[in-house]
Parts: sequence; structure tokens; C-alpha cells
Amino acid sequence: MARTGEDKRSARTTRGAKEAGQGNDRPLPPTSWAVLGLLSFERELSGYDLKKWADWSVGFFYWTPSFSQIYGELKRLEGAGYVTSRTVPQVSGNRDKRVYAITDEGRAAVREWARGAAVEPPVLKHGVMLRIWLGHLLEEGQAQDVLREHQAYAERMRDRALADAEGAEGEPSWAYPQLVLRWAGRYYEAERRLAEEMLADLAELADSAEAPRPSPGPDASGAAGAGPKAP
Repeated sequence: MARTGEDKRSARTTRGAKEAGQGNDRPLPPTSWAVLGLLSFERELSGYDLKKWADWSVGFFYWTPSFSQIYGELKRLEGAGYVTSRTVPQVSGNRDKRVYAITDEGRAAVREWARGAAVEPPVLKHGVMLRIWLGHLLEEGQAQDVLREHQAYAERMRDRALADAEGAEGEPSWAYPQLVLRWAGRYYEAERRLAEEMLADLAELADSAEAPRPSPGPDASGAAGAGPKAP
């Protein structure tokens, strides 16, 4: 049976999604899919717009890109045929603005990625936890200071995420981003509570006779201070 034009287009876009993002020698990185996803809400956006939209959404849970990263991804996506651009004259006399829009091929590709990408575990790289892990090297009270600073950061991020979720009210196309922003708010609230619990743990440790003290290094005989048997 002969394939229709629509069937052929569908086959091309599906094949293009797999070649671009799932299985060739040059797969698209997840950051490309994030930018393409921002454009999937059917609006033309400038690089500046995309940066702001990223800060209001994916920046809470995945990636806070710089302007150079945004434009680098747009160049990659435009070269793949997933994005088009045009210049828009500015009536104010400023430099013309370039805006970007997703193509049909781009929409098919990001849909294919969203539906078929492997469910990967999140990567935890927690600098505060690393510093508390090295608490035996910190000055007295420094671990508590680090945790309180982290608490304040978590509170700010929680409040920002929830405010942005509230700002998405009334926009049907942002229903799922709004849910994820609420998820981000709950995540940062959990971080705040975990820091609070760790402060309690440190207080309990300080009251314990087994609380470790910073090692001064080699003793008078030149032998290094005994350390834990295993990290």
C-alpha cells in the first residue's frame, strides 16, 4: 500500500527524533530538549525570553542556563531543523529582535523524546552535605552556620517556586509546569526541614562523649593522628 504524504512526513520526523536524540553518534543533550520544550508552548520567543522562562521554570529543578548557552542550543536546534527564526523590527529604534519558533519536526522530536527517554535517577551533588561530611575539619560552630545559610537559601527558592506556580494560574498550557513548580516548592521545603533536622543531630552529637574533634595532624613523635578505619 502506498504511503500518504502525511505518513511519509510522520516517518521522517520520527526517524529524525531518533537520529537527533536517541542513538546516533551526535545525540542532542538534555539541555537541547529543555530549550525545545520551552518553545513547545506555541509562542515565538527571543533568546532573552527563553532565559527568563528557564529561570521561572526549569531553573528550579534542572538547569539555569546562561545567555550564551541558550543561544548555543538555539543554533544547534536550528541546524537540526527543529527551530526557525526571524527578525522582528523594533519600533523604539533599538536593534531588531530575533525570535524563535518550534517547527513541526521539532515538536515531533521533543514529543518522541518525552515519551521514549529512559527514566534516569536524579544526580545528587550536594555541596552542603559534602561539607558536613567533612565536619571533623571545620571550626567550632561552622557546620551550623553552613546549615543555616542553606536553610535560608531553601526558603528563598521555595517561596520563588510557589510564587511562580501561582503566577501560572489561569494559563491552561502551563498546567503541567505549574504542577512541577509546586513539586519544586515542596522539594525546597523538604531541604529546609532536612537542614533543621541536621542541626538537631549536630546538637545531639555535641552533647555526646563520642563527638570527634579536628585532628591537629602529626603528633610530637611524627605519627599522624588516628583517623576512622573507613570513610
